[in-house]
Amino acid sequence: MAAHVPKPPGYLQMLTSGARYFSGLEEVVYRNIEACKELSQSLRATYGPSGLNKLVVSHLQKILVTGDSSTVLREYQIEHPAANMLVLAMKMQEEEVGDGRTLVLLLAGSLLDRAGSLLRSGLSVPEVIKGYCQGCQRALEVLDELCCGQLEAPLDEGAVANTVRTPIMSKQCGYEGPLSQLVARSCVVVCSGGHGVFDPDLVRVCKVLGAGVGDSVVLGGMAFKKEAESLVTSVRDARVAVYSCPFELSRPETKGTVLLQGPADMLGFGDGEERLMEAQVRALLQAGVTVLVVGGKVGDLALHYADQHQLMVVRLHSRHELTRLAKAVGATPLLKLGTPSPEELGNCDRVYLQEVGSTQLVVFEQEKGAPAVATILLRGPLHGLQDQLEEAIRDGVSTYRSLGLDPRLVPGAGATEVELALRVAAHGASCPSLEQYAIQEYARSFQDVAEALVRNAGDQEQQVIARLYAAHQEGHRNLGFDMESGGTDLLDAAEAGIWDPLLVKRSAIRLATNAAVTVLSVDQIIMAKKSGGPKPRGDNPNWDEPPDHID
Repeated sequence: MAAHVPKPPGYLQMLTSGARYFSGLEEVVYRNIEACKELSQSLRATYGPSGLNKLVVSHLQKILVTGDSSTVLREYQIEHPAANMLVLAMKMQEEEVGDGRTLVLLLAGSLLDRAGSLLRSGLSVPEVIKGYCQGCQRALEVLDELCCGQLEAPLDEGAVANTVRTPIMSKQCGYEGPLSQLVARSCVVVCSGGHGVFDPDLVRVCKVLGAGVGDSVVLGGMAFKKEAESLVTSVRDARVAVYSCPFELSRPETKGTVLLQGPADMLGFGDGEERLMEAQVRALLQAGVTVLVVGGKVGDLALHYADQHQLMVVRLHSRHELTRLAKAVGATPLLKLGTPSPEELGNCDRVYLQEVGSTQLVVFEQEKGAPAVATILLRGPLHGLQDQLEEAIRDGVSTYRSLGLDPRLVPGAGATEVELALRVAAHGASCPSLEQYAIQEYARSFQDVAEALVRNAGDQEQQVIARLYAAHQEGHRNLGFDMESGGTDLLDAAEAGIWDPLLVKRSAIRLATNAAVTVLSVDQIIMAKKSGGPKPRGDNPNWDEPPDHID
C-alpha cells in the first residue's frame, strides 16, 4: 500500500513546491505599510535645506556621501515589492519634472502610516482608498488657487536665477547664489537659439578639481577633460567632422596572408599603406575639414599625416558625448571613415586646448550666436563636494524645464503644505460619509511633510506648526517657516523669493497618492519559487587533513 503524501491546505495546493503565499491584513497590508514606513523614515532627515547626508558604501566598495534620495535608493538595492512601488514613483517623478523625489517618498510614507491607523480603527481598505482619492482631488484643486506668481521672462537671467534658487538651496544650502547664476546663464544660453523644447541634457557639467565654487564659469559649447591627439592645439572657424569609427586604415574581418619575396615587396607593401592613408587625409582637407573628432583608436600613421597637414584630431571614448558634440556643432556622426559632404560637417567658432589648474581641457566654444549646448565648468576643492554640487545643478536645470511647461509658482518654506492641510481637512469635515476620516488623515500627511522640514532645521516642530496654523487660519496663506531666525519668526515666502514650481508639487501629490493607493489595494502576495539550482558548495577549509575514518 502506497504511503499517502499530504498536500498543503488551501491556496498552496495549487502552486508548485517552494512557492509562498500570504493573505489578509496582518500578513500583507500591515507588512507592506511597515516596510514603506521604514523606507520613508530612513530618508526623512535628507529633506529640506538643512537635511543631513547619508554615507553609502556601494557593492563595489565605493564610498558616497550624498543627500540625494534617488542616489541613496539606487545603492540600497531594495527587494521588497511594496517598497519598490515607492521607488518607482520617485523615478517617475524624476523623469517627469526632475525634482521633488523626496517629497513623493515622505508623502507616500505618511499616507500609508496613517492608513494603517485607520484600518486598525475599523475602516475598510476600500473606504480608505476612496477617501484618499477624494483628498487628492481636493488638494489638486486647492493647489491651483495657491499660485503666487510665475516665470514671465524665461530668457531673463535674473528672473530665472530667482526661480531656481529654492530647489538648489534645498540640496546645497550656502552655495545657492553662485549655482543659481550658473544654471540661469547656461539655460538662457541654450534657449536663446530657439532650438525647440528645452532639454536638460543640453546643459553639461564638466568637473575640474581645484579653486573655489565661485570660480566656475559657463561655456557656450562643450569641454572635455583630455588632450588633443595631434600637435595642433587651436583652430578658429573650424569645420568639424565627427566619426564614430577609428582613424586608421580599415582592417579585414578575416585573417589574410601576404607573400613577400624580397625587400622590394616589403617596401612596396608599406608604401601602399602610406599612400592610401595620405590620400584619405588629403580628401578630408579638400572637403574643408580642419578638426576631426573620432570615437575609436587613432593610428600612428594617420596621426603622422594629420600633423603633417595641420589637422587637429580629438578622440572621445563615450558614444553619448560624441553624439552631444555632433549636436553642439551641427555635424552628422558618420559610421565609416570617408570623405564627408558639406551638409555632414559642423561649424565651431573656436576649438582649443586649455589648461585649467592641472587639468588639460579640449574646448569646443561657439562665440557667435546661440550654441546648442552649454557647459558649466564646475570648480571645487573636493570630489565629494563637486558631486553634490552637480546634483543641485541638475535639480535646478530640471526646474527650469518644468517651468517651461507650466510657469506658475507656489510659496515654499512649508507654506503650501500647511495651507493644503487646512483646506483639505475642512473639506473632509464637510463630508457626511466614513470617508471623511480618511480625508482628514490625508490632510495631516501634508502636516507631516512640513514637520519634517522644521525638524531637520533643528527647531521644535510642534510649536512652529501651531504658529503656522494660526497664521494661515487668519488668511496669511503665504507665510512659511523662517529657517534663519531659528523658528522665532515667520516669513512671507512669496516676498522672500522662496518659490516652488506648481508642476513639481502637483506631480508629487499625484504620484504619492497613486503609490499609496496601489500598496493598499494589494490583498495577496504570491511568490514563486526562485529559479536556479542549489547553492554551490563552499571550499573545504580542512582539505589537507585526512578523514577521521575510512568506510
